[in-house]
Amino acid sequence: MPAPLDEPLPSRKTLRDRLIAERERFASSDRATAAAATLARSLHEVLQQIEPELLGVYWSVRSEFNAALALQSDKSTQALPLALPFARRSPAQMEYRRWDGSTPRAVDECRIASSDGEVVVPDTVLVPCVGFTRDGYRLGYGGGFFDRWLALHPHVTTVGVAWSAQQIDTAEFHPEAHDQPLTLIVTEDGVIG
Repeated sequence: MPAPLDEPLPSRKTLRDRLIAERERFASSDRATAAAATLARSLHEVLQQIEPELLGVYWSVRSEFNAALALQSDKSTQALPLALPFARRSPAQMEYRRWDGSTPRAVDECRIASSDGEVVVPDTVLVPCVGFTRDGYRLGYGGGFFDRWLALHPHVTTVGVAWSAQQIDTAEFHPEAHDQPLTLIVTEDGVIG
């Protein structure tokens, strides 16, 4: 629900906390299994149209959609060359490392599973969203890792991945100078962008 005009916007932390709680509830609901299957189909269709040469995926945490698992379960995307992000805390930066699709053998400095492969720059990346707007902006976890990487690689096609319940009304979220818009966003309700 948008904030009334006379009330200030919620802080990003407040908005993030609310959206993560909503995502947790959704992921444990009766609708989640069917929604995951629908989102997986939509993601496959988008990737067939984009035809990435090297796809940057993410290792899902908590109640995020598991895009890596969805890709491995479909014959049309099983052969795609993949990469996983690897984040460093100081200085705060992220890179992608080639990944063979097996159980990750590395953990980055944010304690997320990653790859120990060579550093690469994918032409297409899947980006997890805590929240998103219809005009292509995303709210992440607040570390700025994806935004910094995307700013350095503006030629990359960016595909946000989220549950539709994570959509933020534009009255609640205003992009800041560092926010990088996504090329498109895929949810179980379809493609935005």
